[in-house]
Amino acid sequence: MSEVNSSERVGGWTRFVTARPRLALLAALVITALAVFAGSGVADRMGSGGWEAPDAESTWTTRVLEREFPASQPNLLLLVDSGDVPVDDPAVAAEAVRLTERLSAEPGITGVGSYWQTKSPALRSSDGREAIVAARITGDEKGAGEILDRIAPDYQGVHGPVEISVGGPVAVRHEMQSIIQEDLLRAELIALPVTLVLLVMVFGSAVAALLPLGVGIVAILGTNAVLRGITEFTDVSVFAQNLTTALGLGLAIDYALFIVRRFREELSAGADPRTAIGTTLRTAGRTVLFSALTVAVSLAAMMVFPQYFLRSFAYAGIAVVLLAAAAALILLPAALILLGPRVNALDLRRLLRRRRATPAAGPDAPEDSGRGWARLSVLVMRRAPVFAVVTTVGLVLLGLPFLGVKFGTADDRQLPATAESRIVQEHIREGFPGSPGGGLEVLAEGAASPGRYADFKERIEALPGVRQVNGPVTGDGFAYYDVLPEGEPVGQQAQNLVRELRAEPAPFDTSVTGTAAVLVDSKDAIADRLPWAVGIIVVVTLLLVFLLTGSVLIPLQAVVLNALSLTAMFGAVVWVFQDGNLSGILSFTSTGDIETTLPVLMFCVAFGLSMDYGVFLLSRIKEEYDRTGDHEHAVTFGLRRTGGLITAAAVILAVVMVAIGTSRVTNTKMLGLGIALAVLMDAMVVRSLLVPAVMKLMGRVTWWAPAPLRAFHRRFGLSEGESAPTAGQDAEERSGATGRERDKITAGA
Repeated sequence: MSEVNSSERVGGWTRFVTARPRLALLAALVITALAVFAGSGVADRMGSGGWEAPDAESTWTTRVLEREFPASQPNLLLLVDSGDVPVDDPAVAAEAVRLTERLSAEPGITGVGSYWQTKSPALRSSDGREAIVAARITGDEKGAGEILDRIAPDYQGVHGPVEISVGGPVAVRHEMQSIIQEDLLRAELIALPVTLVLLVMVFGSAVAALLPLGVGIVAILGTNAVLRGITEFTDVSVFAQNLTTALGLGLAIDYALFIVRRFREELSAGADPRTAIGTTLRTAGRTVLFSALTVAVSLAAMMVFPQYFLRSFAYAGIAVVLLAAAAALILLPAALILLGPRVNALDLRRLLRRRRATPAAGPDAPEDSGRGWARLSVLVMRRAPVFAVVTTVGLVLLGLPFLGVKFGTADDRQLPATAESRIVQEHIREGFPGSPGGGLEVLAEGAASPGRYADFKERIEALPGVRQVNGPVTGDGFAYYDVLPEGEPVGQQAQNLVRELRAEPAPFDTSVTGTAAVLVDSKDAIADRLPWAVGIIVVVTLLLVFLLTGSVLIPLQAVVLNALSLTAMFGAVVWVFQDGNLSGILSFTSTGDIETTLPVLMFCVAFGLSMDYGVFLLSRIKEEYDRTGDHEHAVTFGLRRTGGLITAAAVILAVVMVAIGTSRVTNTKMLGLGIALAVLMDAMVVRSLLVPAVMKLMGRVTWWAPAPLRAFHRRFGLSEGESAPTAGQDAEERSGATGRERDKITAGA
């Protein structure tokens, strides 16, 4: 194909990319610099909560209590340790009262109370050596964190006969946010050099290896700027930054690997750089665009949930996926045109390649790549029933622990054992009667007589699972009861009690909040929206894969096999993080449950990444099937050309996710390690073994579609090949000498 003919076939997109490559790179440099400026300080504007449903009864009740009875909702706790003397010692009491009065005078602090004022047994430890000063810091998460930073140094440490430690929900959230920022920086310092080494091993050329890394950095910096803008309008979780780093590097490297590999193939076949990039964008470029859409849809499904923790990952995920694709489809081709054959410069595998190929063959010559994958494909298809059954049964067995999943809520035990706020909460949880902060609050709205308040208190005390009822504390048109449940504060018994309290008739309007109530509402909100999220993912995935392949059965196969690839991740999450296996090696504390939103997040992210790899494989199989009409040969060819690439991409993404998984915060550790396992299982088991086995068993019916849908695909479908099949062509009409071509491929293997 001549350069002129190629130019005539290159569309507007390719002409735009290739016409002014230096200008495109200069513009990218300027935009990236602006993104660095715009995204600076984004972590400081993010929150560390977001697990509660904003429209839930518990959320509304908490807001009312914060407004009407600030002392009922303390978020700052000072743990006063009196050492070897009782907290009632006169010198200890005098110092504690002084600190309490000083705290009451701090701006932004309200609802201050202490054991020495109330003499409440719940505020004194069982051994009488520790007691609590409780208060509420007003304002949103960011404002509360700023106030905590201002006052905490003045109260921490030794004050006369007592030693003060700072805890409470606001301290837990603030410390978690700081630790995540530190861990994210460490993860980036680990992931970037390791990723560069792996890319050099994949490409051989140091120049080619730097290109995917550059695309990833552009995507990460751009997403930080986008998130900084979103924080001006809504809450964004600090956890979303972890996803930004992981997907920014992982997907950018995936897309860049695919494009650079195809570009080098075209160069090896004798094309000049502009012709090679035109072919690359028409083929691999379309696949990258398709892949980005499938991943973005999976992440966008989290927008249907009300919790801003989940919505934050949708914001970050959509932005980083689209930016990674844009950088791979615009900036990377511009760089490749300027580099041309120099993309193979600084080839660190030159000596090895001299012994196995001629210099003219090039680093990515088709005849020298993928032989092992071709052999594997042939082996799998020869024993397709065995591989299909054994692989499926194995994946199902790995997922069985998830049947015993127990959902809970995040608490201080997410933090490392040395974190001060966690130490305070553990002292309170283990040493104070009734576990302050673990109760339920029942808000009564509307004026009532003392007799009615007393009658309702007796009815609460008669409910099963109630240990103690305090109150009511009355105010202007409101009153509230503090109810301590039996057993764990967020256990099943406490959750049942929430529903009992909400169903209990009362002479006034009542509502319930507390840790267990927040968990109940969060679970209900997720259960209510989950079918919509799954439906969006499945329907859009089916449509996109159909547009790519023109088959009705391949999209169904893709959805089922992708879901199956996630079983190991979900089984491992329960076996490791809920049941506590490997907790010593991985340095975390098991709480006996899984935070409610984490499985939803992990499903959306892992499913999207699985589709990413699935699109890469299916697009190459489809391209070859359109060319030859030979089903088995197309499967072998597709695995031969993409097996190594998909595995390399999965290993690199797993390295990034494992680096994220080194976090000292348990949820981040679970997210990183769980998704790393999912992508490795998908690439090394599902794509390598299960997909070719299933496609062999299905045979040519794999490509079936009814006539109306075939016509729809001919008009609107996209393909990685140079052109779609002409109208009326079927598999037999396209076949040709396919048996001889298949024999040639397998013989070359």
